[in-house]
Amino acid sequence: MSIPPEALFLAPDFEGTLQQRIQHTIVNGILSGRLRRGEKLPSSRRLAHHLGVSRITVTLAYGELLADDYIVARGRSGYFVSQSAPQRTKFEQPARPGERPVDWGRAIGQRYSGQVLPEKPADWRSYEYPFIYGQADETLFDHRNWRLCSLQTLGRREIPFVTADFFERDDPDLVKFIAMHTLPRRGIFARPEEILVTLGAQNALWLAAQVLLTQRRTAAMEEPGYPGLRAILNHTRCNLVHVPVDREGLRFEELPDGLDVVFTTPSHHCPTNVTMPLERRRALLDLAAARDFMIVEDDYEFEISFASRPVPALKSLDRDGRVIYIGSFSKSLFPGLRLGYVIAAEPLIRELRALRATVLRHPPGQIQRTVASFLSLGHYDAMVARMSQAFARRRVAMRKAIRDCGLPLAAETEGGSSFWMHAPDGFDTSALAERLRPLSVLIEPGHVFFGAKDAPRDFYRLAYSSIDETKIAKGIRLIAGQLGSGGGKA
Repeated sequence: MSIPPEALFLAPDFEGTLQQRIQHTIVNGILSGRLRRGEKLPSSRRLAHHLGVSRITVTLAYGELLADDYIVARGRSGYFVSQSAPQRTKFEQPARPGERPVDWGRAIGQRYSGQVLPEKPADWRSYEYPFIYGQADETLFDHRNWRLCSLQTLGRREIPFVTADFFERDDPDLVKFIAMHTLPRRGIFARPEEILVTLGAQNALWLAAQVLLTQRRTAAMEEPGYPGLRAILNHTRCNLVHVPVDREGLRFEELPDGLDVVFTTPSHHCPTNVTMPLERRRALLDLAAARDFMIVEDDYEFEISFASRPVPALKSLDRDGRVIYIGSFSKSLFPGLRLGYVIAAEPLIRELRALRATVLRHPPGQIQRTVASFLSLGHYDAMVARMSQAFARRRVAMRKAIRDCGLPLAAETEGGSSFWMHAPDGFDTSALAERLRPLSVLIEPGHVFFGAKDAPRDFYRLAYSSIDETKIAKGIRLIAGQLGSGGGKA
């Protein structure tokens, strides 16, 4: 039986080249049973005419399907669905008398879905003024060299390595680059045994919290602070203390006695973006030594600094091994990468590595080797330099627009990729955000960064990592317009 060309159409929601879309159409038809084994496919000429594509595109798609044994060629007769083409196994679900639905309220022993996190719409790219944090600007990413490094990783010489199971180990090339190039810029020197690669900073924070904390231990975090960390610490069931932040970061003098671990973001505090000065960093380390507690330093965005001299990392000032340092490539490369690292004393790294091995063995070898290649060839440094220059220009444009519109800043900062803003009294920035969406403006309400139930509702964050410089001024004017008209008042 012949399959008419009209039975094949390109799925509008499938992303890819025309050739890949044709392959997808035929594969999906075979796997679903709509195209049966032995049936004859339309000729490449007829299918190309029907789909409105070139004949060579259809021929190439048929060639790929031949290689995967979805179709076969029979001389001058044409192409047919292969008799050995893969098929989906169908399972019949037998009806059972007296079935009772599961009571999930009783069956679930621990709940993780109640955490309050910033909302980031999946369609944020469709907004004209996306002042949201942590999203990549595709115009600044080095697509060409990333693609070349990825292809090199999949080459014949590398493929035996990247397809192997590392067990609990990491890519030695990536670890070597982190130790010899990344860390020394922060004044940190570490041996390979003191480095663990993670699935981003979030995974690193989780590992550290799981190993360092129990229900009988006490941890402190910044208020306001990173919502993802708060969720992690709540899941450990430790005694969690929130310590306020001022214009110089964590107010260490308000840390209570009896602490076991302090979590802090000294380079660019989340979300205020303030930087902890050198004197306060030294004072915090002295207090940690005197009271015998550990410090987990999340050093994200340290590359994006516009200050003349970056402040040394806490870890670089640490002489007792009390600081667990966490870094990430996800913010500087792209957030979907999910690759970070932990630097700590060897006994702790040993435990972190063992815990990681029980959950995911190791981050994917192909990703580790691709990043190692991208770093070692200098592409990463060149890209970060371009990002820093672009962010510096955007920061100047946004600071000017904020000043021109008379919007109050909650903190004056240097570096990073965002501003922490304070709305006039009586404004609920969640309501403000809803009023701005129809105007194609996205902002981040600030209440999610506070742990208190009566969190203030008049803070919000404006980021410039993914918005075009030429659109910043108009976007800020739209925000000012809503604030001036009372849009968002509680």
